[in-house]
This record gives sequence, C-alpha cells and structure tokens, in this order.
Amino acid sequence: MKIRVATYNIHKGVSSFRSTPRVLALKKAIGMFDADVVFLQEVQGRHDRYQARYGEKLRSPHHHWPEKAQHEFFAGEDLHAAYGMNAVYDHGHHGNALLSCYPIANEHNHDISDHAYEQRGILHCALDTPVGKVHCYVVHLGLFEGSRRRQTDALISAVNDSAPNGEPVIIAGDFNDWRNTLSDCLRLKLGVVEVFDELEKRSSKIGELVRNVAGRERRLVPARTFPAAMPWFRLDRIYVRGFKVEQAQVLHGPQWAKLSDHAPIVANLQLS
Repeated sequence: MKIRVATYNIHKGVSSFRSTPRVLALKKAIGMFDADVVFLQEVQGRHDRYQARYGEKLRSPHHHWPEKAQHEFFAGEDLHAAYGMNAVYDHGHHGNALLSCYPIANEHNHDISDHAYEQRGILHCALDTPVGKVHCYVVHLGLFEGSRRRQTDALISAVNDSAPNGEPVIIAGDFNDWRNTLSDCLRLKLGVVEVFDELEKRSSKIGELVRNVAGRERRLVPARTFPAAMPWFRLDRIYVRGFKVEQAQVLHGPQWAKLSDHAPIVANLQLS
C-alpha cells in the first residue's frame, strides 16, 4: 500500500509578522499536499478574539476566521480529523491535529508537558487502512533541550505501549531538535528511520564505501524547514517504521513563507 503523508506547523493559522488570519489559504495549501494523512501542529481549536474580529463582518474574505475549529475546517466533508488540545487559555486553546482519508479507529492525546510554561502533547491515532492498522503520532516538543529529552522518553513509552510487535508507525511533527540530538535514540529504541536520512543513505553508496574505508560514520541530518522564508534549522521530521521511503520533499518558496514560519514536509511511503 502506498501512502502520502505531510507534516506542517501552521503557526495557529495566522501570519508570522502581522498575525493576520491565513486559515483559508492554509486549507488550500493543505489540499495541495495531496496527502492521505496530514500531521498538523499549532492548530487553533478555539480563539474567541480572532473569531470576534474576523468571524462576522469581514474586511477581506482572505482573512476569514471560520466558526469551526481549524482541524474540522481543514477536514471538511472528505477527511477524518482528530485533535489533541494542549495549551489552554482564557480566550481559547490550541494543540496538534491529524487529518486522514482513512477512518480513525481510536485516538488518545498524551500530555507530555514538562513545566508550567509550555503545554505539549503527543496525539496518537490508530488508522484503519485497507491493509491493516497504522499508528500515527503527531508530535510538538518543547523549546528546551532537557524538556525535549524527557518528552522523547515519553514518546518512546507511548509508541511501545500502543504499537507493540513492530506494527507500522509514522511519527511526525515539530521536534524543535535543531541540533539533531534525538534521532539516534528514536532509531535505537523504536526501530524507526527518518525519511531524509533514509533517502540519503540509499543514494550515497560510493560515499558510504569511502567512509567505511576511512573508518568514519556517516552524519545523518534531517531537512531544513525553519524559518520558512529561508530554511536553515532542522526542526520538522517524519520518522517511520514498517515503510519504505520512496520520496520526501520540503515545500518552500514565497507562497509557503506567507503561511507559516515553518515549511511543510511531504513524503511518499510504501508499506513494506
């Protein structure tokens, strides 16, 4: 079975600089992924202030703020959707979300907040696909390295508990892991591969031979996704288990820079 997936931190549906709504444009952009499953971070479940300002009499239809929660608006009538509420405040809340063309058999949001100033979660959804169950985990880790390490331990425990015996797994989201200190641990303890690492490994046979002769290890690095206008930091990832990675791509350019501070990643997978 082939499956196309995408991950995208949508910056709560507002532009990075002037904080004007980009929800309509984001829905169109998500449709352009042509993905079977979309992993979203910083999804606004409710925001009373934006709703009051942009939800009724509109200055511009491009700045419309829908009455529905963003994950429901993006899903429309065609996709299944799940939402994990993480950060809650007086005028609303936001969190992670999953959009899927496959039915969501069950979902669970794991609270992995490490301190009072950052509310973080892992949204786990089990999808009913034509060839069996696929486990998806939407991730948004903290800004501090110590927090990220503890949250990664929680992610490992969640995956081992909910997807035992090597069941197919897709873990995607914003890891905030700009120094790439977490990939080795995830590979070792979960048996996953990162999509760009896997493609690079397959495409550099000569370089691998030279490194083996020289006794040097290959340095695995994910793709650059932040900031979207000129990606430099490697924050967003897709890790998989039980899939062959056929293609992976970061979508960048002026169109994407206007929508969020992160660039999205799309990948084509084959269930092995």
